[in-house]
Amino acid sequence: MNKAVQVFKFGGASVKDADAIKNVANILKNYQDKSLVIIVSAMGKTTNALEKIVAAYFEKDIEKAMRLLEETKTAHYQVMANLFDQSHEVFPMINDIFVEIEWVLEDEIEDSYDYIYDQIVSVGELASSRILSSYLNENDLSTAWLDTRDIILTDDTFREGRVNWEQTQKRAATQVPALLENNQFVLTQGFIASNNENQTTTLGREGSDFSAAIYSFCLDATSMSIWKDVPGILTADPRLFDNVTLINRLSYKEAIEMTYYGAKVIHPKTIKPLQNKNIPLHVKSFINPEGEGSMISEDIDIIEYPPVIVVEGDQCLLHISTKDFSFVAERHLSYLFKLFSDHRIKINMMQNMAISFSVCVNNIPDRIKGLVDILEEDFKVVKDDNLELITVRNYREEMLKELTQDKIVLFEERIRKTIQMVVKKVPTMKWKKD
Repeated sequence: MNKAVQVFKFGGASVKDADAIKNVANILKNYQDKSLVIIVSAMGKTTNALEKIVAAYFEKDIEKAMRLLEETKTAHYQVMANLFDQSHEVFPMINDIFVEIEWVLEDEIEDSYDYIYDQIVSVGELASSRILSSYLNENDLSTAWLDTRDIILTDDTFREGRVNWEQTQKRAATQVPALLENNQFVLTQGFIASNNENQTTTLGREGSDFSAAIYSFCLDATSMSIWKDVPGILTADPRLFDNVTLINRLSYKEAIEMTYYGAKVIHPKTIKPLQNKNIPLHVKSFINPEGEGSMISEDIDIIEYPPVIVVEGDQCLLHISTKDFSFVAERHLSYLFKLFSDHRIKINMMQNMAISFSVCVNNIPDRIKGLVDILEEDFKVVKDDNLELITVRNYREEMLKELTQDKIVLFEERIRKTIQMVVKKVPTMKWKKD
């Protein structure tokens, strides 16, 4: 790379409507002298809306799927109407993007759910990136739109593509510098990629952070910045807790631990590519872009971190026990772990006892059903729903009573700096009146 490159990632909240897009442009005006690669997510809750279209299609409710598609298109057109003249070329561009979903919905179901998911849900990033790049160019910020499917190559694991790093790095080094030579910015999509057959794949839910890390690694970026609706990395989710505080600086190790345990501020796969090349990661606020934010960089052993609370909702417990009262030994565990891997279900917490094995996992109904159907051939399986997984890094004993108030702790695990608790809310009970 001839120029020092920085990578910026803007999430869905930062481009949710016309005012938000104008705000992004105002932020970027402060970086006109920089070579930026900009990664953008789908607008607002578009990904959720597109997921509902996929679900309706597989329920064979095509009328519902088409109605949801029309609502999503209309939302995008309303945003564009507040940004561009009706004659602007972006309108037919966006129409063509959404037509690809119509083509899928008009066909009979022949492919897997995961494959169709990637073809439909990826449209969100394609649309938002076209709108944002068009607006930047309208406002004298020379921006080249790049289809990230021409850069990031994955295998055929739809909905969770595994990156071919060697080929992705070659493509990035070949194509991106030339675009930056003729433009101030290069703007592309998060979350999506392609395989060797040029079929669209995705990197996993909320994977735009990971996309930005991939570009940072491949282009030897001087830094990566994630722009959020919070001041930076906080000690807890401000929607759930009062008196949260900003953590100004973290080591890669601490950040990896936080994301592993479910902290939503950064995608779990983001840190490793940056750490491999010692690329600092900044988490900044698009609401207050002048704020200090948080920085993640090389290990800083002298820092004593405050307690950090991560709450994962929509969890379920699977209690797996042998039918013949035989011990759950290495042979069983090897088989069980392979099943979890095959169904792409991440184990958030586990506990092994004599004749049983309990695991806490994210409640992904289609994957769990497939897993349980196989498990029940050889094991007894009991499933508990509507649970929370509370993780506290650097915990203080006095915090735990408050965190578990009005909750039943189903099981917990403690290590030196971390406690995890699977909890269920206690239902409120009232005396019946005579």
